[in-house]
Amino acid sequence: MSNPWTGRAIGLALAAILYFADQWLKVFVYWDMGLRTVGKIDLIPGFFSLTFVPNYGVSLGMFTATSPEMRWGLVAVTALIALVVLAWMMRERRLGDIIPLGMILGGAIGNIHDRINYGYVIDFLDFHFWGWTPFVFNLADAGITIGVAIILVRALFMGEKPAASHGADQADPSAETN
Repeated sequence: MSNPWTGRAIGLALAAILYFADQWLKVFVYWDMGLRTVGKIDLIPGFFSLTFVPNYGVSLGMFTATSPEMRWGLVAVTALIALVVLAWMMRERRLGDIIPLGMILGGAIGNIHDRINYGYVIDFLDFHFWGWTPFVFNLADAGITIGVAIILVRALFMGEKPAASHGADQADPSAETN
């Protein structure tokens, strides 16, 4: 991308879209569809349900916050991670790296919002197979997971190829700074 700020603007816009979509979907499912009172709505019996699960921890319910101090500690750690992701995204030049970082950022902000306002993250997307539910998640979690997966795939399989050596005295024209 010729102008790195265009890519960064796209990443920030994607983060905002994911955040607002996540929050809208949570309000729609939790309040408008009444999931908070009924607890579970089977949409595709035996495969997909909307199931209200208040997640007091982080990924897959790990590191459960059992006190207000732990809750605010999770908010602080998640906010720090979101700031690191934002700084990383602002340094990136390639759209293929910026997009997944925008997904992670938007998802993190969505979950931070929940934890601040409710004390937990609202999880409700419940795919299950033959009675086995591996996890219940939300749109923010999906954005974070997909973003991390894209970064891992790009790092493992699409790394930059070393430039052909034309002599030790020539500078690399792609090594420009911001």
